[in-house]
Amino acid sequence: MVKKKTTKSKKATTKSSGVKKITKGTYLEWFESMLLQRKFEEKAGMLYGQQKIRGFCHLYIGQEAVSAGMISALNPEDKIMTAYRDHGLGLARGISANACMAELFGKSTGCTKGKGGSMHFFSKEHNFVGGHGIVGAQIPMGAGLAFAEKYNKTGNVAITMFGDGAARQGSLHETFNMAMTWKLPVVFVCENNHYAMGTSVERTSNVRDIFTLGEAYDMPSEPVDGMNVEAVHKAIGKAAEHARSGKGPYFLEIKTYRYKGHSMSDPQKYRTKDEVASYKDRDPIEQVRNIILKKKYATKAWIESIEAKVKAIVEESVKFAEESELPKAAELFEDVYIQHDYPYIKD
Repeated sequence: MVKKKTTKSKKATTKSSGVKKITKGTYLEWFESMLLQRKFEEKAGMLYGQQKIRGFCHLYIGQEAVSAGMISALNPEDKIMTAYRDHGLGLARGISANACMAELFGKSTGCTKGKGGSMHFFSKEHNFVGGHGIVGAQIPMGAGLAFAEKYNKTGNVAITMFGDGAARQGSLHETFNMAMTWKLPVVFVCENNHYAMGTSVERTSNVRDIFTLGEAYDMPSEPVDGMNVEAVHKAIGKAAEHARSGKGPYFLEIKTYRYKGHSMSDPQKYRTKDEVASYKDRDPIEQVRNIILKKKYATKAWIESIEAKVKAIVEESVKFAEESELPKAAELFEDVYIQHDYPYIKD
């Protein structure tokens, strides 16, 4: 016999407070976060060449303005789900460099206990719901997170991120339709770095302005300069405010660029050195550094101290990873299934 479970009605939690103001402190936090991501990824690339990191490895170098601007605009309780280029986002969200590097090494002290590797960073503590390796699969899952937040009346939003290649998946359209129908508190973010592996946006679809895909569902949609952290912060803040207030989904196409290949095995023959150089001229970290100095938010001495701090953090993460133990064979089946007990269901 199945008895109905009685629960007290939940009141909606309101966390809406407008787009967070950008201050001097915001710029200083951005610089440290973005520099840590850059230096961590550069070290990861070097270690991959030494075969200390194996398997797939997708670096975030060049896209740091997206992660930094996003995190500063959100609440800690908001959920973030992304694809396999997830190192920078994990670091920006607050996962320690030690836990991230250990995961790349496949060690038990990693953020997914050495079982996920580069493509599957995760932290329940930081509401970072992964790195996902199947192209586009995270789009409906991210909407599912938003459904749970709405159902539980938390007042949180779910950020669902994917690349320009995943924007061609059919699941995107199914998800957009349901998310708009149910007015889910989800912000869809396409990190358009212009190449799905080695195939340009121009070669994959007649629709080159990806944000316009949302217009077919009457979803508020717009493009964002992903090389400018302030532009990302404002756009994410606006979109999150919209979703948090109960108005439903928002879609942002954040136009960014990866300096390195799709993965470590990518020879990058599909683009020119001049093209890469043109984006490096607008390097997001240098933009932040220049504004900090121009507006006298900090001195060159402070910049140098942060550079030294970040270098030490990255070096310590390598030492930590190398000294950590590999997962035990007995742990193979742990964290695979979770048993739920339903006391209101009786045989």
